[in-house]
Amino acid sequence: MDLEIDWLDACRRMAARQADLFAATTGIADRSRYEGRGEGGDMALELDRRCEDIVFEELERIAGGGASLAAVSEERGEVVLGSGEPARRVVIDPIDGSMNVRRTIPSHSLSVAVADGDSMADVDFGFVHDFGAGEELTAVRGEGARLNGARIEPREPLPLEVVGLESADPRWILGAVEALQGKAYRVRVVGSIAITLGYVACGRFDAMISARPCRSVDAAAAQLIAREAGALVKFVGCELAEAGLDLGARYPVIAAHAAEQLEVVRDAHEASVARQGG
Repeated sequence: MDLEIDWLDACRRMAARQADLFAATTGIADRSRYEGRGEGGDMALELDRRCEDIVFEELERIAGGGASLAAVSEERGEVVLGSGEPARRVVIDPIDGSMNVRRTIPSHSLSVAVADGDSMADVDFGFVHDFGAGEELTAVRGEGARLNGARIEPREPLPLEVVGLESADPRWILGAVEALQGKAYRVRVVGSIAITLGYVACGRFDAMISARPCRSVDAAAAQLIAREAGALVKFVGCELAEAGLDLGARYPVIAAHAAEQLEVVRDAHEASVARQGG
């Protein structure tokens, strides 16, 4: 980690300014103004851009202090800040849960990951701020994960009582839901991959599945938090060190607290893919 950069303090400043912005923009109409497509390919809300501006203002402040960064963000793509070869990669989703934000559903998050390489295995700092709950999830590689500053202790696996499901287009989730019948008691859909992975980290969810491939910016921070909390995280189709952090990288993510549970949600994901015809 960069001892000279207080990443936690920087992320907290980003989250505080975003919270003020959300408080000032409360209606569905105000939150539904689009500004074309971001570099990630999705339609970009005006709020996406304004939240990203807040993040980049903070990153530019850090770069102004002498740091060299390569920032990867959903709206701007990859941007180099500072001079020289970037020593750190910062992977950002200014709003994970844009549909929730637009519809004034409170479950959405700011996700920031810092890495010393190009893969998920290289992420050494993760920050997720859940604006709906007002909660902060953080992790430093090798030092565990924290919820609102309190260490998250690894827990004993429980039966699959609650499974989080993301990318919840009905066409995509039918196969997964059918495969979970008799194996999971309830399914919950939050609408933010970062929050859902965070719920696995905290033990609120026993496992999670993204029915479709997610972007690196969605999962980079929360996958470290979940792993540091003792959960198992798998990017389907590749190893952790092969899961890239570039904006074009997309892969389904699954997580659980035990290997046998991970197999159940892997089977559910495969059933989802088969149901979609591919």
